[in-house]
Formats: sequence, C-alpha cells, structure tokens
Amino acid sequence: MTFQLSEKTFKVPVDLFTENRHRLVDALKSKVPANSVVLLQGGVEKNRYNTDAADLPFRQESYFFWTFGVNESEFYGAIDVRSGGKTTLFAPRLDPSYAIWDGKINNEQFFKEKYAVDEVVFNDKTTTIAEKLKELSAKHVYLLRAENTDSGDVLAEPKFAGSGDFQLDTELLYKEMAELRVVKTEKEIGVMRYASKIASEAHRAAMKHMRPGLYEYQLESLFRHTSYYHGGCRHLAYTCIAATGCNGSVLHYGHANAPNDKFIKDGDMCLFDMGPEYNCYASDITTSFPSNGKFTEKQKIVYNAVLAANLAVLKAAKPGVRWTDMHILSEKVILEHLKQAGLIVGDIDKAVEARVGAVFMPHGLGHLIGLDVHDCGGYMGDATPRSTLPGLKSLRTTRTLMERMAITIEPGCYFIDFLLNEALADPKKSEFLVKSEIDKYRGSGGVRIEDDVIIRASGNENLSDLPRTVEEIENFMASGGEWTEKVIESRVSDFLSK
Repeated sequence: MTFQLSEKTFKVPVDLFTENRHRLVDALKSKVPANSVVLLQGGVEKNRYNTDAADLPFRQESYFFWTFGVNESEFYGAIDVRSGGKTTLFAPRLDPSYAIWDGKINNEQFFKEKYAVDEVVFNDKTTTIAEKLKELSAKHVYLLRAENTDSGDVLAEPKFAGSGDFQLDTELLYKEMAELRVVKTEKEIGVMRYASKIASEAHRAAMKHMRPGLYEYQLESLFRHTSYYHGGCRHLAYTCIAATGCNGSVLHYGHANAPNDKFIKDGDMCLFDMGPEYNCYASDITTSFPSNGKFTEKQKIVYNAVLAANLAVLKAAKPGVRWTDMHILSEKVILEHLKQAGLIVGDIDKAVEARVGAVFMPHGLGHLIGLDVHDCGGYMGDATPRSTLPGLKSLRTTRTLMERMAITIEPGCYFIDFLLNEALADPKKSEFLVKSEIDKYRGSGGVRIEDDVIIRASGNENLSDLPRTVEEIENFMASGGEWTEKVIESRVSDFLSK
C-alpha cells in the first residue's frame, strides 16, 4: 500500500518503513542477545489544556513513525530481532461509541495490510503487550529513551503492564535509531524532495503576491494555504517566520510575542522562513527579497554576501568534510563581502578568529533535517563537543558529512543592535568594524538564504526550487500575473509525473 492524500499528491510507498525496520534489525542483531525484541510507543492525541476539544490535528512521534509509518494515535509496535524482523502492531481497542463520533472502527486485517506488518493485535485486557512478548519468547526488551541535544527534552521510554517480567534496556536503541535516521534512504529522500518542492511553490506564491501595504500574517496565511491546498501538507514543520523590515534581525520571529503582525512598508526587506511537512517529513526553506520587488544597493550588498556564502558551502560540502569548517567558510565569505563594501577592515582570518563573524551571523550554518526539522543525531557519531564560542556554540551539529545526509545550508547576515553595540565596545572586535558604515544598515533587519540539501559525493542535490540571484528575484516578482492556483497545480503535476 501507499500513503497518498489524493491523486494530486505524492505517493509514499509502505516499503519505505519496512526498509527502515530491516535497517534497524541489521544494526541490532550482532549487538543484542537471543530472544530480543524492540518495543516502541507511538504518540497520543492530546486536548487543549482542560477542554475536550483537540488542540491540533494529531502528528505521530517521529521515531515511531520512522519505524512503522503509523498515522494513528495510541499504537505500540514490536520487532522481534531474533526472527529477522517479525513485526507486531498493538492497536488501541476503541469504544463502540467511536463509530458514532469519529467514524469506522477498523479491524486488525485493515492495519496489517495498511502498514505491511506481520501481525496486528488490539491492546486490551484480552491480549496485553506483555503476553504477546512472551509468545515471541522475548527475554530482553529494548525500549527507546531519547534525549534531544538541542532542547534537552527527553522522550521517555514506553510503559506497559508486566514489564517487570523482562530484562529492559533503555540505552542501546536511541544510539542505533538516531544514527540510522541521520542517513536517509532514497525513498525517504523522495518524500523530502516533494516536501521541499511544495515549500518552494508556496514561497513563490508569497513572493508573487507580496506588495507593500499587506501584513506579514497575510503572507503566512497564503503560504499555509498553498502548502495544504496544492501539496496535501496538513502540518507545518515549525512556526512560520514571516519577518519584514527590522523584524528580519529577530532570528526566531513569529512566536506568540511577535506573531507576524507587522504592516509591510515599501522598501522593507522580507525574510520568510517557512516549511511544510508531508507524511511527517520536513522541509525548511528561507527566502529573502524586497517587498517592492526591487533591491536597493545596500540590500544587494547584504544579499549577495549571503548568497555567495550559500553557494560556497553548497559546492564545498562533501562526504568527509566537517560541518564546523563549512560554518567558518560561510563566515569568511560574508565578511569578505562586507569588507569590500567598507563595513569591515583588516585581515579576515583574524576577524574570524576574533568571532566577528558571529556578530553578523549568531546562529549556526544549518542543521540535520528529516522527520524533525531539527533532526536527531547532531552530536552523535564523530561529532566534536559543542563549542563555547559565539556563533559556533549555536551549531546543531559538528559532524563530518556523509553520503545521503540531509542538511540545511542557511547562512545569514543581520544587523542586531545588541550584538553590534556589544562588538563595538569590545576592543578585540571593534578594530575590524567601521561604525560609521555599519550604522547605515541599522534597522534594516537581515538576510537569510536557506536550502534543503542532500549530501552526495557526485554533487550535492539542492531540493529547493526558487529564484535566488538578485536578477532572478527581480525578474520573477516583476513578471506579469499572479502565481495562480492553476500555475501551481500544473507545476506540482509536472513534478509528480517525473
């Protein structure tokens, strides 16, 4: 079977998940004793605070989805490692009243065929998880306890009645599963390619619709509509950043205290960081462009500095290259451009060493991406410890790049008063800064150019499909007509037919 929201959206083959399970079994079988079973717990739909109304459409927990592809709430799943991967799904036993309020109650065979597993049983008093594990002769049960290296939050291990009858391990599975998620299969890349295509079309729609006099949230609304209406992307991968003017220097703009509510003025620089997800696979793309469709000379200087950094990293990032070096490369390119424009003086290598680059780009160059927009595994493998230095401490990974690793390339250049004032007061940094020139850019916000990229030895695959040069952006925004629904539908159809 396949997942497909309609005939107008991408088909996700069910064997994407059977392949993932085989990869997991292959990784575990030499590391676990006989009679070993993996047990994972899926997500649980939650209501808003103390009401009985669902907050948002349910979205599956990522590790569980990677393994089973299950979209429904309250599932468990077991994989018998000893048998080579016999898979059992435990579905919740639904109350008969579910048929009144929520629709048809599906039987075990329905889920067995839908998710291509060996067996489905209802998890209730009749057949408990512990009883089924004993039927599988399980003695060692491997549970997922996963810590996120960005947030510090921990995904707790599954709880089930009768767990005391088994030897439980909560250490091994996280290391193995997170590492497997770092390198994507070609089937996973296919889904991500589609998600990024839809993101690109939604960004194009926003660029085409943009004009001074609108509000930021109206462009966010258009992006959401395009992603769902044309792409079948019910969920966004993260909170939309639809920043214009000075808001472009607020790195995580769009949150509750800054909800994309600014009136867009003529000449504002727009920085739109927005990405939908399809079948739980994320996209994350940022466009920067002038609200009136025409770059000023100062906007060109900043934009071209960031674009040059983006392209330099896209070319240099290869298997075997450490991501930290790519971050430093992006800083050097941006500072070289700022030096040519008169904002920076002195030796660029020494400026980088003094961390002047972090004054203009305080965030990391990019991050792993997959089932989570900031995907897991960033500080596993051969990663070096997180730096304590400005800019570098914000890197979400320090790993060496690998074939089929999915990562974002997102250099930026911002004029943040707090950082500029701090740097100008620092003797080590201020010797490289030309205050009189920098002051001319204050209040202008910033520029970020972000692409979703698959690392390949034969040449990286950029999943984004957007006008990127100054000339391309100006020509696209000036060309006649709206980015109509008919145009988008045709472009998505062409993509699916390839």
